[in-house]
Amino acid sequence: MGEFFSLAAALTWAAAVILFKKSGETHSPFTLNFFRVGISSVLFLATLLLMGEELIRPVPWSDYALLALSGVIGIAVSDTLFHKSLNLVGAGINAIVDCLYSPFVVLLAFVLLGERLDIWQYAGMILVLTGVLIAAGHKAPPGVSRQQLIVGVLWGAGAMATLALGIVIAKPVLDRSPVIWATTLRQVASLVVMLPVALRRSKRRRILRAFRPGPGWRYSLTGTLLASYMALLFWIAGMKYTQAGVAAILNQTSTIYVLILASLFLHEPFTRRKISAAVLAVAGILLVTLG
Repeated sequence: MGEFFSLAAALTWAAAVILFKKSGETHSPFTLNFFRVGISSVLFLATLLLMGEELIRPVPWSDYALLALSGVIGIAVSDTLFHKSLNLVGAGINAIVDCLYSPFVVLLAFVLLGERLDIWQYAGMILVLTGVLIAAGHKAPPGVSRQQLIVGVLWGAGAMATLALGIVIAKPVLDRSPVIWATTLRQVASLVVMLPVALRRSKRRRILRAFRPGPGWRYSLTGTLLASYMALLFWIAGMKYTQAGVAAILNQTSTIYVLILASLFLHEPFTRRKISAAVLAVAGILLVTLG
């Protein structure tokens, strides 16, 4: 069953990326991320309540601090950068850039946690980086300049770096904490930080208007339910019921799913350059994970 859940997580995330690309046509990256964090916080608090667990647990204050910092970096900052990248480069190229996540995790675990690297993991990082560079050399989407394409790739790389940093710094706490509780705390901490930022902005009415039911919810709300709730639960179940390495590899198939769905629903070209970049990036992920 673990393999099924891991594949479901990849496919669910891929579908959400397509919906977020459509949402980005009407919402700014910060607005869309704030909407996601607000809705998902409510969903996870409700899940925690239904499971009979408490948000406040008898753990050291440092655990709360690390999880909160992890959420701010890995959700509030990272997902905003992700949406900025998605708006600029499109779903296909963004999916290839997302492959930087695993190498960043391995590298940061080496630097911050003292985990060791072997030659296969170094080789995998080089392959992933090569795939991203090939994707960056792709023809820019209509209405996007060459410079904007490069900037979009850099936004995406920043999103993966901050996402990886958020997970790595939280790993010691995650190892000894219930996953749903830790996930809920990260979401709530992100909301607490993002809320005053949203209220202080000059466009706060437009930001808060995103929570008003409307036609755009078919993209933003559906994408949020898929990515910020269902995909995360599938990911947790996959990690629980199969080997972590197997789950990580199956999760990365989202790159292929995004390329296919972006071609079908967003009419993004499914070019040889994208295919080559995706093959190199996924091969690099395999080496990094199996290494």
